[in-house]
Amino acid sequence: MTTTRPLIFRKGLDMKEAVAGDLAAAYHSRLVDEVRAGNFRHDSGRLTVHLAREFGFCYGVDRAVDYAYQAVARFPGRHVFLTGEIIHNPHVNDRLRANGIRFLSDPDERGRDLGPADVVILPAFGITVGEMADLSDRGCTLVDTTCGSVLNVWKNVVRYAQEGFTAIIHGKVKHEETRATASQALKYPRGRYLVVLDREEAAVVCDYIRHGGDRAAFLERFGQAVSPGFNPDVDLDRIGCANQTTMLMSESLEIGEMFRAAIRDRYGDAEIAEHFRAFDTICSATQERQDAVEALLAAEPVGLMIVVGGYNSSNTCNLARICAARVRTYHIADPDCLLSAERIRHRPVGAPSTAAAAEVVTEHWLPPTGRVVIGLTAGASTPNNIVGQVIETLERFASA
Repeated sequence: MTTTRPLIFRKGLDMKEAVAGDLAAAYHSRLVDEVRAGNFRHDSGRLTVHLAREFGFCYGVDRAVDYAYQAVARFPGRHVFLTGEIIHNPHVNDRLRANGIRFLSDPDERGRDLGPADVVILPAFGITVGEMADLSDRGCTLVDTTCGSVLNVWKNVVRYAQEGFTAIIHGKVKHEETRATASQALKYPRGRYLVVLDREEAAVVCDYIRHGGDRAAFLERFGQAVSPGFNPDVDLDRIGCANQTTMLMSESLEIGEMFRAAIRDRYGDAEIAEHFRAFDTICSATQERQDAVEALLAAEPVGLMIVVGGYNSSNTCNLARICAARVRTYHIADPDCLLSAERIRHRPVGAPSTAAAAEVVTEHWLPPTGRVVIGLTAGASTPNNIVGQVIETLERFASA
């Protein structure tokens, strides 16, 4: 089917049953189902694994992958592309490539001249307003898998822009979701945005709100994280808080309170409503997985935690940060990182997901004798089959 305007699918492609078997074969795990049924505990010899009660694929990720498989089935004989990684999990993305989906972010696909004959899948993170306009102008058939939680943030950022508020976005400026969210602010002439990574950057902005400062120095620091023509002397007068949905919930809430306090100090309690907006944009799945790992650590005397997920997955890196504050923690990408009972390959905890962080190998990570109690969780882009393979590998190492 060809068309001069994009055909955007958002509510399903009517091929769900046709691809259900392929999805189950690719991503499900009978062992994980058994662990769930066993009160999220797996015992084998000297090994006990406690699985967090919320882990792995969230609804938005499950839906995005489902739509991608459906797109291939729905448009046989057509070229099907993804604008980039559908989610931040190499295992899932490689399976999609094997299923015939081509990634426009891959070196041999960049700059491809797309047209009405092409099908383009938009990832769960969403794409920028400019990218959407370009694909629309080309007449591509679009399959939109943008997560509903992300769309909710966009609505609020657009509302800020309509009302003349600058969107202060707690996120990673290079992350696909944050770039897409920031672009929403530019739909209206008064729309502005500023992205802050953490409390330290938020504190710098709050200090400027309270006292003003060196505009040139401010723009030098935040030059890649602000909207075109941003002027901190004007554009920090009225602000509204937003978040990349996968950030650490406690940090996002604290940053929101930091900005509320700065506005209060500058304008007084009576004027807060005229200068400040806030809403909770951490997605429920992200919060549930963070809460679940906190509950596991409070309830079970684990000797170490394993966090499974892509190294460029923001929500997975944040789960690792939570765990590392309480217990020895290893963030691994997949079961192959479990090299042996003596050696584990993992990503150091703490670096942002958008920053390159070389893997390291730790020796003597698994106690050679005695009981071994391990906590296990997985990021929202990690399928159950990967979690199951990790449990099987741990079982094999502990029995060796």
